[in-house]
Amino acid sequence: MSQLQNRSVTLRGLEVFDALVSTGSLHEAARRLGLSPSAASQQLKNLEDVLGEELVDRSRRPLAPTPAGRAYLVHARQALMHLRQGAIELSLKDLGRLRSLEIGYIDDFDGEVMPRLAVSLAEMLPNCDMTIVTGPSHLLLEDLAQRRSELAIAARAPELPEGLVELPLLRDPFVLAVPRGFLPAAPESIGALDRLPLLRYEKSQLIGRQVAAHLKRLRLEPQSRIEIDSNQAMFGLVASGAGWAISTPLGYLRARRFHGQVDVHPLPFAKFSRTISLFHHSDWNEEISGIIGEKLRAILKTVVVEPGQAAMPWLGDALSVLSD
Repeated sequence: MSQLQNRSVTLRGLEVFDALVSTGSLHEAARRLGLSPSAASQQLKNLEDVLGEELVDRSRRPLAPTPAGRAYLVHARQALMHLRQGAIELSLKDLGRLRSLEIGYIDDFDGEVMPRLAVSLAEMLPNCDMTIVTGPSHLLLEDLAQRRSELAIAARAPELPEGLVELPLLRDPFVLAVPRGFLPAAPESIGALDRLPLLRYEKSQLIGRQVAAHLKRLRLEPQSRIEIDSNQAMFGLVASGAGWAISTPLGYLRARRFHGQVDVHPLPFAKFSRTISLFHHSDWNEEISGIIGEKLRAILKTVVVEPGQAAMPWLGDALSVLSD
């Protein structure tokens, strides 16, 4: 007790310990917190000195907490969560006091969704400097997990990084895209597509991995030569007659310039879909994310679900806004 009276547990020490356990690396923990490795090491040592216990087993790689460290980590993370929550709640009392916000989003929302959301947020947060960046879902979730952003609008991953919370927004079913006039009607089997190759989304992207996994489960192996990381390029190639694709209504609506050259049909095999969600850290303010989530759902209903169902009435409720 005398040690704790003479020297105090510091916020920075708790942050270093938490980051080190998350990453298994002192250098990575220091980088995440904007510290030099030597400064991060000193913060950890100070914390251990105050507590009178070794918190990290330095003989292992990656670094891991000792039994005492594991026990203390629960309390450290609870303390950090309450401190961060308190800081956000102070901002919530007057949203005009929120000074910065970084949001990452998938480029499917480029056309109409994010501009509308940005205008709404600018009105709600008049003194906030917003950074809004686009990227593939797996990188957006990685940035959020590493606290390089506060919010991410992305496709649901098979495994969500630890500490993130998901607010489902949209169910986006997969559909078949073929060159205009290639088929007289919706095909009954994948064999009707044999004359053209499958154009695939690049497998580093979540959408590419999801499509590949579904085809593998069904033991379907259509001929394929091209992988693409751009939705616009995908529909451009379909429009040119280079192949057929498995995409979604959201992707189709965004590729508006190619609508006159592409037909969209139900899949000729088992249906599946992806979920687009708003993600945030568990210690972020749920009221703020809830407000943003509701604004997004209203925008998606207007610019995605209603026009999507009008263009593809056979979708029914497969394309829909999701609630919590």
